[in-house]
Amino acid sequence: MATITLLDSPTAKKIRVEIDADKLEKLAASLGLFNPGFVESLERAEKDYKAGRVRRVRSLKGLRGQSTK
Repeated sequence: MATITLLDSPTAKKIRVEIDADKLEKLAASLGLFNPGFVESLERAEKDYKAGRVRRVRSLKGLRGQSTK
């Protein structure tokens, strides 16, 4: 079985990624996604989202040079 499967749709601009749960956990651990700092940043992001301190962007380039509110 493949580790990651990418399913591309020729008509839509979407890619679906399928990954085995065990492999995802190993990948997350190797990327450091379980370290306390990352978990704390997720909690802060969730609080910001719930408080409405979010905005939609079309591109990450648009964030360059802008300060956060």
